[in-house]
Amino acid sequence: MKSVRTGTLLLAGSFVGVFAVLGLMTAWAQREYKSGIIWPEPAIVTPGATPSDPPSDAIILFNGKDLSQWHNGDKWEVKDGYAIVRGSDIVTKESFGDYQLHIEFATPEVVRGSGQGRGNSGVFLANRYEVQILDSYDNKTYFDGQCAAIYKQSPPMVNACRKPGEWQTYDIIFTAPRFDEQSPDVKVLTPGYVTVIHNGVVVHHHFELQGGTYYDRPAKYYEKHPVKQPIRLQNHGNPVKFRNIWLREIRPLEGKKPDTRKPE
Repeated sequence: MKSVRTGTLLLAGSFVGVFAVLGLMTAWAQREYKSGIIWPEPAIVTPGATPSDPPSDAIILFNGKDLSQWHNGDKWEVKDGYAIVRGSDIVTKESFGDYQLHIEFATPEVVRGSGQGRGNSGVFLANRYEVQILDSYDNKTYFDGQCAAIYKQSPPMVNACRKPGEWQTYDIIFTAPRFDEQSPDVKVLTPGYVTVIHNGVVVHHHFELQGGTYYDRPAKYYEKHPVKQPIRLQNHGNPVKFRNIWLREIRPLEGKKPDTRKPE
């Protein structure tokens, strides 16, 4: 009996030893990876009470009271917390580079006209890349000119329009193009990119801009421009309403990479 008991103990001890080795091997294999990059602490931003409300770090471009942040803002009518297109385009007095833009609009409740003549306006990023505004609810027109199109470059993936007169939202992520300032020609280092969320629906995902958006010529980067440019809202002859316009500048965190040089 003693030899059997001893053998059992030896066998159990062998299993314990094997499990201990396996445990060490697993622990070794699951060691935490660390990149060595030293990151700054992300700033605290308080979100808005709703997705439409500006977060704490937003730049307010229109709060429903006045258009003092815009050139020609005095030409538009402001009442009841919204602005109505009148007379001319308006352009922000400040310029911006890469940003998240929130804007709310409503095409006229009383429908007049058709196609491009119905609730037409536009959001011009960097004053030259247009995200179309149009009443595209049961209103046919060319697809790369309907609501939420990158004008003459790409239709939206889907038509997410609400009915005429109802408030709609654009949430736009814009990355400005970069140009080679040393080149005498218009040399694009990186093109512009646009993501558009229309009424909570993604309709463009990191779309690569082919250049300026034009009615009468092909899209192309015909000229260099600074990274920071103003935003323009278009007067196209229709009394489109706007409210609750705000922007967040995008500034990616930059970590300090580890020094991989070998000591001398």
